[in-house]
Amino acid sequence: MSSNEPAPPRTGALSHIRVLDLSRVFAGPWAGQMLADLGAEVVKVERPGDGDDARRLGPPFLRDDAGAPTRESGFFMSANRNKKSVTVDLAKPEGQAIVRELAMKADVLIENYKVGDLARHGLDAATLRTLNPRLVYCSITGFGQTGPYRARAGYDSIFQGMGGLMAITGHADDSPGGGPQKVGLIVSDLMAGMYATVAILAALEHRDAVSGEGQFIDLALLDSQVAALSHVGMGHLVSGDPLARCGTQSPTAAPSQMYRCADGAVMLVVGNKAQWERLCAVMGRPALATDARFASNQDRIGHRAELNAILEPIFASEPRQHWIDAFAEAGIPCGPVNELPEVFADPQVRSRGMVVHLPHPRRAQLPMLANPIRLSQTPVQYRSVPPALGEHTDEVLAGLGYDEAQRAVLRARGVV
Repeated sequence: MSSNEPAPPRTGALSHIRVLDLSRVFAGPWAGQMLADLGAEVVKVERPGDGDDARRLGPPFLRDDAGAPTRESGFFMSANRNKKSVTVDLAKPEGQAIVRELAMKADVLIENYKVGDLARHGLDAATLRTLNPRLVYCSITGFGQTGPYRARAGYDSIFQGMGGLMAITGHADDSPGGGPQKVGLIVSDLMAGMYATVAILAALEHRDAVSGEGQFIDLALLDSQVAALSHVGMGHLVSGDPLARCGTQSPTAAPSQMYRCADGAVMLVVGNKAQWERLCAVMGRPALATDARFASNQDRIGHRAELNAILEPIFASEPRQHWIDAFAEAGIPCGPVNELPEVFADPQVRSRGMVVHLPHPRRAQLPMLANPIRLSQTPVQYRSVPPALGEHTDEVLAGLGYDEAQRAVLRARGVV
């Protein structure tokens, strides 16, 4: 949606909610985009001139219709659609006054400044919630508001390392290329953003149904990553045992891993005895089903190397689609290991509409990843592409009562 085209009205589940997004980079913007996708009005406050650091995080950058690169990063565009961008200098008293005015009209504020930074500007939770007791104030930091590391900065890869994700990802130390590995996605940011969204919605429900007041949310990336260890973390807590890195292999099932075929790879998961027996038949080795080495799942895990010595050359003898079709017919979970172009060409992904297209000033149609939430009564609405820096400053300030002359003065002083 270009800036000169009116956005469609907000009709989503959260169309009655106003969000002030003071966050940068990813975890906070990801939460803000989720709320915006669900219909909330989200005003993103950015630094004049520079804006959100994520705007410069690339490559890759958007290419226009002629194929020429622009300065708009894919990173920024992934977490900022359906928002309005306003530039405000928080270091200036006039800028702080603008943010306070916005906060007084907001239901939710999201920020990810270092602990104590916004208090110096009178924009902390205690101050703003005094002005607006109904405000839900969500602070997302690396380590949280308490604890010995609370003043430290950090990024996703730091938390993948500290939070145990790298310890359980990758091949065993004694394998080629073994050792801890970072996950390709910024998982700690993604999880923190999702936890923040849930926390915000819970606080709004409590405000509206119980207390009449908002509350403060203290959300940390390290906490989120530790919590996201889920069954792996719980397994360690109840047993005391570490989890060995094992690449694509499952530590709790076999065969359950990636297998290379004649022209690619598949991911196979055999989850029970019936699937194992059907696998043996499909692969032309029915005798394996009664082989004592592979009789139970635990037996197969204990003899995984022997089992793979049998299975790997069979997989390699046929193209991957042969195995995908054969296993699908037999009811055995299996899928291709896709490169990104294959992901977006997949008929299931296409049928589910996981790529949407919106008009953009630099592209006739900008492809964007869709939101996976499917609501029957209040579907996700894609109203606008990620905004240009400061695109909505005049609109938002006018809504606060600043006339054209006042806005010109603020611009001249570098406030906006």
